[in-house]
Amino acid sequence: MNVILLEKVGKLGGVGDIANVKAGYARNFLFPTGIALPATKKNLEHFEERRSELMAAHNAKMAEAQKRAKKIHGMRMVIEVNAGEEGKLFGSVGTKDISDAINAQGGETSKSEINLPHGVIREIGEYEILVDFNYDVTETITLTVAPVPGSVAAQVQEEQREQEVRAEEARAEDAEAEEAAAEEASADDVSSDEGSSDEGSSEETPVEDAAGDESDDQDKG
Repeated sequence: MNVILLEKVGKLGGVGDIANVKAGYARNFLFPTGIALPATKKNLEHFEERRSELMAAHNAKMAEAQKRAKKIHGMRMVIEVNAGEEGKLFGSVGTKDISDAINAQGGETSKSEINLPHGVIREIGEYEILVDFNYDVTETITLTVAPVPGSVAAQVQEEQREQEVRAEEARAEDAEAEEAAAEEASADDVSSDEGSSDEGSSEETPVEDAAGDESDDQDKG
């Protein structure tokens, strides 16, 4: 189905472009949201008559989208939830939860702008969430889904962090011990080389003396 785009839509095209899309996508999304019109002769003529007006409206909406995206640039947020010992949530975190949390930190989003390509979140962890403001304007936030403090999941998570810290400390100690051993071995090698050099010098002296004695004997003869 051919449609006239009234705003830029990803890879479909820009304002005024004719795009071929599936009928269901057009009827269920593009037309209801005012993003496109059926590419009829009448609509094409109407668009050309209003091109400058529609372009100005599009640019204003894009500027507003960019303004909203700027508000959440680099945003990091935490949503605390009830979770089991293995980190599985007793429920889920969806688009509305995330949108509400963003807005609570000063953003302006709606749940339809939150992208969860793999569905709702059902495990604790850190997630990169794409927010699509339309008009080819997107921003990414960092969401940490954490267990409620004091819960079993929180205690397990704390124990895991402590184990990681102890493991890192042990690795650091091993590395220091290896470095110290390497330095000691290097020092022993240097000492051994110096000892060998001294022995070599003391053995050469009698040879020189012997040569000197032989020369003296010749002079006497």
